[in-house]
Amino acid sequence: MEDGEDDFSRLDADFVRVLEDLIDVLIANGTLRLTDLPVQAQQKLTRRKQQRARLSEHLDLLGDEDGQVI
Repeated sequence: MEDGEDDFSRLDADFVRVLEDLIDVLIANGTLRLTDLPVQAQQKLTRRKQQRARLSEHLDLLGDEDGQVI
């Protein structure tokens, strides 16, 4: 893969994360309901959320027992 294509793929991945975060905010503030989205979109968001949760469990080396952010 060329460097330009690799950069573009990385930007796409970053943009997808932004969209996920935006959807989470819209759902949290009641502007959007997950069920407002097509079933395929709901499933994809749910799978990504589950995968991110699994990854974060493995990457949480310090834990957050004290509730403080470093």
